[in-house]
Amino acid sequence: MLEQLEVSCITIDLPFRLNHVHCFVAKGENGWTIMDSGLNNTVTEKSWTPILANHDITNIIITHYHPDHYGYAGRLQEVTGANVFMTETDKKAARTIWGKGFSHFLREKYYKCGIPKVIADAMAETDEESASQVSPHPRVDSHLNEGDKILFGKYEYEVIKAPGHSSGLICLYNREKRVLFSTDHILPKITPNISYDFYGEDNPLERFLQSLHKFKRLEAEYIIPSHGKPFKDANSRIDQIIGHHNERLSKLHEIISTPATVYDACQKLFGKAFNSHEMRFAIGETIAHLEYLVKKGECSKGEIDGNYIYTT
Repeated sequence: MLEQLEVSCITIDLPFRLNHVHCFVAKGENGWTIMDSGLNNTVTEKSWTPILANHDITNIIITHYHPDHYGYAGRLQEVTGANVFMTETDKKAARTIWGKGFSHFLREKYYKCGIPKVIADAMAETDEESASQVSPHPRVDSHLNEGDKILFGKYEYEVIKAPGHSSGLICLYNREKRVLFSTDHILPKITPNISYDFYGEDNPLERFLQSLHKFKRLEAEYIIPSHGKPFKDANSRIDQIIGHHNERLSKLHEIISTPATVYDACQKLFGKAFNSHEMRFAIGETIAHLEYLVKKGECSKGEIDGNYIYTT
């Protein structure tokens, strides 16, 4: 299908359990356009070197600010002189979350989640390492907005905002062929991480679920994700993802029938050990679900001995 769309996929290895990210390159209106970039490391550099040697890259689209999508954009821009496009929301998030001092802010928040100090410190150090994988930041030349049209390969695509995984994430959709570049919004095998980051959206899970219902109205037939293989029938997968979150909310609601810190609730919700990188996502996802329940009036949030406490 990608060949028919005249789009090439560049799969870049990642040093995580989720071990790859798909980036894309296609002809645009004035030269070639890259969508997403990988981490800023030598593996990514080697992946892009042959592409840059054979294509005049004039534009770079960044779908969201997470390091595996945003990280190498600044370096690509230095090498190619390309214009960079992303949402204003995620440009600001990148500058803030990967900026100086934010890891210290997070460390204090992790402590208030009841996370043991040695684990919280390791998580904060992981955040600092992530910041090093997005430097230099790109110069963002134009902000992407809902409804913008982009020629990418053979077809024109519409920019559709998809908040949840990040507040300013965007997808590209071609209505004629019902093809969706879903980035991290709709994935074939895993559910995208929906985290509360103590920054930006105060109810990211609600925004994500609302966005999924919006995407159901598109009735996308062929979906090209940033992780995993392309698949068909977006609506079927959307229903599965919504069902997953409903099950998680139900389980968490039961867990906090006894007052719990975020850390305790996380341990019971996931029931397995995580490294510091994975724990960041597990804690963020736990808080996102807890805050969803708070906003729905289905649980309360308080503070005891400096720790956030949630209970039904």
